[in-house]
Amino acid sequence: KFACGYAQGVKAANPDATVIANMTGTTPAAWNDPVKGSELAKAQISQGADVIFAAAGGTGIGVLQTAADEGILSIGVDSNQNYLHPGQVLTSMLKRVDVAVADAMAAGEDLETGVTVLGLAEDGVGYAMDDNNADLVTEDMAGAAEEAKAAIIAGETEVHDYTSDDSCPALTF
Repeated sequence: KFACGYAQGVKAANPDATVIANMTGTTPAAWNDPVKGSELAKAQISQGADVIFAAAGGTGIGVLQTAADEGILSIGVDSNQNYLHPGQVLTSMLKRVDVAVADAMAAGEDLETGVTVLGLAEDGVGYAMDDNNADLVTEDMAGAAEEAKAAIIAGETEVHDYTSDDSCPALTF
């Protein structure tokens, strides 16, 4: 799901870009193997990658480290990981669990159980900007990101949900 949205965003920004995708595996161990992350990052760099998005839990730590060591930009995931390698992490995709918890707590006894999806409009996801990546993101880049965010919220741009049909029009796995 993360890779599909990322690939769609890459292609929206640059239709001629090549997106290289690797999966770390399907077992719990696949999410906690920084060495495997480093190996995959090196393989992507050898194929010409200039930015690597690491949506891989603890495995992503190895991706971010190797990208920084090799002078390649990376994108963190889940929480703000920009501080791990200041000036090397372009941004981090944020899962705003804090917003979901605050909403649930505010509902109190009126909390409705079940699945709740929080997107951009609900501030359930986002991207991290701080002093650690400020020099990497130009005003034009930030403006383009905000325009894309507004278009998604307004329904003008639809982000394909991989889980809706097990397909990703912007990426072949």
